[in-house]
Amino acid sequence: MNKKVIKQYLEYLELTGIRDIFFEHKPNFSIDPKEVKSQKLKNLENTYKSCNKCELSKSRNKFCYGNGNPNAKLMLIGEGPGADEDRTGKVFVGRAGQLLTRMLKAIDLQRDDVYITNIVKCRPPNNRNPLQKEKESCIPYLEEQISIIQPKLILLLGKVAAISLLNKNNPLKKFRKTTHKYKNIKTYVSYHPAALLRNPKWKKFAWVDLQKIQIDYNNLS
Repeated sequence: MNKKVIKQYLEYLELTGIRDIFFEHKPNFSIDPKEVKSQKLKNLENTYKSCNKCELSKSRNKFCYGNGNPNAKLMLIGEGPGADEDRTGKVFVGRAGQLLTRMLKAIDLQRDDVYITNIVKCRPPNNRNPLQKEKESCIPYLEEQISIIQPKLILLLGKVAAISLLNKNNPLKKFRKTTHKYKNIKTYVSYHPAALLRNPKWKKFAWVDLQKIQIDYNNLS
């Protein structure tokens, strides 16, 4: 439409008593889904950091919610925070965490590619296994994390994590033999990095597990 026609049309509107024209304004920006997920997780972490639903809250230094990529395709779930995690509020930052970083690198993944958390968010005293009531208190937080991140694959690190989410009291060897479903998400079970530090001979079996995960990860759309 040329300027002459527009002018004539505006003059016509003025003659008919219409003096104001409103245009719908559409902002020229898009919302990054990754930023939305990140903010949701941050808000939940701030909400829950003063949690006192179980006895673990009485001995913790810091609540360890989880860290990593909020848009991750692969989510790693361990057992619970250790001393370094309790001190920093970050998950898998001690010796086991450093080994986990190397394990991920072996299958061409960085920590920033994945999201990592635990079954319980507070350190059990002396790194004991979390009690059933403690796990039941924290698993709803974990389920929220999964629903926000929506990973395509889950890796459960260690027998405690596997038993807690898969509701089977199997030996780790049996858990590792097959893949599982948690929240309808393909789920693997492998060794916790802390166990590999105590028993280096198991690293060759963990490498087998990692290679299977790498194949599935690389085939994701």
